[in-house]
Amino acid sequence: MATDHIRYDVLARDALRSVLRRVLADAAEHGLPGEHHFFITFLSTAEGVKLSPRLLAQYPEEMTVILQHQFWDLVVTDDRFEVGLSFGGIPERLVVPFNSIKSFFDPSVQFGLQFEPADAAEAAAATNLPAVPAATSSALAVPPVAVAETTDDEPAKPSEGAEVVRLDRFRKK
Repeated sequence: MATDHIRYDVLARDALRSVLRRVLADAAEHGLPGEHHFFITFLSTAEGVKLSPRLLAQYPEEMTVILQHQFWDLVVTDDRFEVGLSFGGIPERLVVPFNSIKSFFDPSVQFGLQFEPADAAEAAAATNLPAVPAATSSALAVPPVAVAETTDDEPAKPSEGAEVVRLDRFRKK
């Protein structure tokens, strides 16, 4: 098998993260348009993530935040976003690097992005194994619970007429 010196997986992951970055930057500048709102799941212990000890104890592995009605001071930079949210009536400031994000979903238009951990793509490249795509886009009606990991032997189960399509199905083996 040929070695991918171009690293298409990294390029695709970075391109899809730039979509997320731009959407959040637009929301920071203009607010959320229409019915748009975002579910963002990230690794709570990833490098650069800043959570209060209380939230980290409550979400030791990963956390999903919803940006809809009650958030403030959304700041987006090249490598992260920062936002104020209230948890149990207690205001908190979160710092979330883009490389810690596992998934992004906007249920108002049924659009989602799911990211593989950067470690998995790097490990595959180091061992010359075919890399799983670093990010996949799901623009068809796929709620977050339906975007589940599957193996090639086990097809994804559709949810209300939607189908999860993995890019691996189209790769030549």
